[in-house]
Amino acid sequence: MKMEGSAASPVADFYRGRSVFITGATGFMGKVLVEKLLRSCPDVSHLYLLMRPRRGLDVRHRLDDMLGTPMFDELRRSRPDQLRKVVAVPGDITLPELGISVSDRELLCEEVSVVFHSAATVKFDEALKLSIEMNLLGTKRMLQLAHHMKKLEAFIHVSTAYCNCDRAEVREMVYPAPTDPDKLVQCVDWMDADMAEHMTPKILGSRPNTYTFTKALAETVVANEAGKLPLAIVRPSIVTAALREPVTGWVDNLNGPTGLLVGAGKGVLRTLYCHRDMVADLIPVDLCINLLLTVGWKTACKAPRNRAPSNASACSDIPVYNCVSGAQNPVTWARLEECGRTHLRRNPYSGVLWYPGGSFKSSRLYNEVCVVALHTIPAYIMDGVARLSGQKPMMVRIQQRLSKAVKCLQFFTTSEWRFTNDNVQRLQAEMAPADRRVFDFDVREVDWDAYLNSYVLGIRKFILKEDPSTFPEARAHLRKMYLVHRLSQFLTVLLSWRLVLSRSQAARRFWDLIVALVARSLSLVSGLTRAALPSSA
Repeated sequence: MKMEGSAASPVADFYRGRSVFITGATGFMGKVLVEKLLRSCPDVSHLYLLMRPRRGLDVRHRLDDMLGTPMFDELRRSRPDQLRKVVAVPGDITLPELGISVSDRELLCEEVSVVFHSAATVKFDEALKLSIEMNLLGTKRMLQLAHHMKKLEAFIHVSTAYCNCDRAEVREMVYPAPTDPDKLVQCVDWMDADMAEHMTPKILGSRPNTYTFTKALAETVVANEAGKLPLAIVRPSIVTAALREPVTGWVDNLNGPTGLLVGAGKGVLRTLYCHRDMVADLIPVDLCINLLLTVGWKTACKAPRNRAPSNASACSDIPVYNCVSGAQNPVTWARLEECGRTHLRRNPYSGVLWYPGGSFKSSRLYNEVCVVALHTIPAYIMDGVARLSGQKPMMVRIQQRLSKAVKCLQFFTTSEWRFTNDNVQRLQAEMAPADRRVFDFDVREVDWDAYLNSYVLGIRKFILKEDPSTFPEARAHLRKMYLVHRLSQFLTVLLSWRLVLSRSQAARRFWDLIVALVARSLSLVSGLTRAALPSSA
């Protein structure tokens, strides 16, 4: 594999010989960041990844598992030496001083030049106390560590474009906090879990969930405590499958649109409350990572800023980059629905439970009716059949989980924001030609129809683990489900009409008239056909 990065690439050159500290490296974006640094910045010195033991595995084994995933296949085959630059640092952003040992802390303070802080809980319905601990206090602990890093040249905080979702227009600036972060921490600290859950709606105010709320507070912490740190904030919108790197269509979780595509492709999601004409601000993960690395370079190249350590009025001085698509290449939910349905039928998943179809509903009431008719009732029927046949019922449980996930997304499928990205566009204009190719984040190049096709295929390969050899069987099964789908529609119409006939004399007379007309038409066609035939000798 050809390693990217050369003397013509100022961004790749910047990372030469420098060590990078990354939090959230085992997450969706974090993995792509690690792979991209190793491949496109081949002379990077070391990548230190903050990791915590999980499921009985120590950080060394977790790192081996991560580097053993298919996205690192090419590096593992052609440049295994690059993977040896990755070092796992035991720690936890929810612990004092990040749970890092004294020796590891000294190493980081002596060696690290660039920090990418992306660790966070991204669950929309996360408990408030845990969300504060990870997203707010975790950021505060990271900043405290960064102040002791002797070689630090860039600290990049990964936020979200939706941390200011209470505003119709979101510019590239740090807005005033919804509440004082320190007072909130003190207030929530003495609450038990039940009280915190009870108080959460009042604390959130106009924010839809704990994720957007605590990420907004984290930006305030960054502004208040950054001091003289060389710092920038990057705000991705809805991060989705890879456009090109590390592999076209690569994705490793069911969050956001990925879960919707899986549900629709399997036939279990047939209705969704969504305003079809609104913009769906998707951003492919590789474009987001390319912007992160470029912002790291740009932040380090800027002259040091002399900022007071606790001056909230200096919020606007922090460079903010809205990593969004709607400002330059908008795509509506309606187009995503149309393209997604087409590609899900063209590239079907194996064992679909129903023919992929359904639609977005702009009426909440109509959608709820459709949920009962298309989700709930069929789920109970299928579970009943499963019980009678001695199989384990699961459809009701699946629909309950799907309903919970969909409700978390409804705020974003029924709202629209105007995100500006002037800083992103200016940064792109400053880049060298080589960097525009290697670290491309130009959303104008995204062909949404082609992207949705690769997205569907990526889900099939990386999420559902379905081999391309299963396509013939999947397509044959889909054709059967299409016939079942049409038959069910016919029977539904017939049953509905029969119910109407049983209650309405006028409807019965109309039905008799239709039947008589059809019979007469058939008789007439038959007579004309016989007349047109030559008589026998």
